[in-house]
This record gives sequence, C-alpha cells and structure tokens, in this order.
Amino acid sequence: MGVFQVELQIGDPQGQRYETVEAMVDSGATYTTLPESLLRELGVEAIESRTFILADNSRMQREFGQTWIKIDGRRIVSPVVFSDDNSMHLLGAVTLEIFALGIDPVNGRLIPVDSFLL
Repeated sequence: MGVFQVELQIGDPQGQRYETVEAMVDSGATYTTLPESLLRELGVEAIESRTFILADNSRMQREFGQTWIKIDGRRIVSPVVFSDDNSMHLLGAVTLEIFALGIDPVNGRLIPVDSFLL
C-alpha cells in the first residue's frame, strides 16, 4: 500500500468554483473522503447515507455524494464521502480509476494507467 500527498481541486456541483486541498493517496481507501464543511461550502449535496467499514473493522455511517474534482488540469465528476472536519483528506481508488491513474509508491506520484473494458 502506497501513501503520499497530492494536490486536488474540489469543485462545486456546477464545476465553476474550486478549492485546492492536499490529499493523502492511499491505495487502501475505496472512496475520496473530504471534510463535510468543505463540501457543504461548495454546495455539494449528499445523495444518500452509507455504511463504511473502517480499518479496525468498525462501521460508520457517512453521507455520500458527487462533485467535480481536478487532478493535473483534468476534471471529472467523482463520488465523495463527507467526513468529520478533523479527518484527513483522502484520494481513493474509485477516483483514481475514474481518472485512469495509478500509484507509483517508490517516487510518490500518480501515473497514467490503461483502462480496461472487459
């Protein structure tokens, strides 16, 4: 599992206003997780509430939505999980797959990868 930080821009649902954040890239995290206050400030609304399993096998209920994310100048709508304001910003595997990015843990960077239609 590789862990390092990258800069992301999180957009409002219209894709017109963005906030820049540093997020941890963690290959073990399924979804991109951002502070509820940031997402609400941008006008992101929850679609539903979901149960998530944490690293210690406990379960937690969190709101789940979607919004624009920019990585290296590319922008795509991605699912996001609303987290506590003191939680770490995480860039998860689903967003990485949407952007067709992989992890280079040796050099601590994101790299383009092929997408598969199988």
